[in-house]
Amino acid sequence: MGLALIGAAVAMVASPADAEQYRQAADNAEVACVVSSRELTRISLIGDAFASVSKITTGYPYNDFTVTNEPIRGDIYLSVPEGFAPGRLSFFATTRKGYVYKFACSLGGPEAEQVFVSNPAITTERAEAWEAKSSPRDAAVRLIQSVASGRTPDGYQLRQVAAAPTKVGDLSVRLIAEYRGARLTAKVIRVDSRSEKPVAIDPAQLAPSGTLAVSVGQRELPPRGATTVYVVQDGSAGA
Repeated sequence: MGLALIGAAVAMVASPADAEQYRQAADNAEVACVVSSRELTRISLIGDAFASVSKITTGYPYNDFTVTNEPIRGDIYLSVPEGFAPGRLSFFATTRKGYVYKFACSLGGPEAEQVFVSNPAITTERAEAWEAKSSPRDAAVRLIQSVASGRTPDGYQLRQVAAAPTKVGDLSVRLIAEYRGARLTAKVIRVDSRSEKPVAIDPAQLAPSGTLAVSVGQRELPPRGATTVYVVQDGSAGA
């Protein structure tokens, strides 16, 4: 299969770690979380919105928690009374896209909390829509351009990898990140030269079966030099 080569890659920009709670759940799954003991707890569905919440009311103020639906964004806000006796709470929620989740939450500290829930099925739909904007080969080029500039395409999942390096001739090759969509997967590879002489990089050596596009930051490495290579594979083509 021919390779589509595009220009030099731009260094990736790392994203800072977030303090919020991020959860992934499929339809009918249980979502564990921590709610604030004094302030509000916001729960937001990524790519979806809450339609309704089902919970039991005991009639005893110190045993009940409240749920408020925010109609514009479709988030919900939870609050518990001071001295909330059970220490835990649970409820069922139905989303506008028809998914149902069970939330099982423990009581945390006094600070406000935020919980973001993603569903792999919704993520796949968004990735499919992003890829369908052009042919698979053009989508592969767009994917490299996004990844090389530090952007994660809509619906794609980023996985940081700590893989051991592999020796390919005078080169040391190591996978450092992977962006997985519905059909396409982009791999970010660091290439280091072990040679005391300049070394030319052959993209075909780094492109496995099913590769649609390759971008090499620097086609010829100086002695002990390094560069980044971006490889996009078509998952439907098989390995």
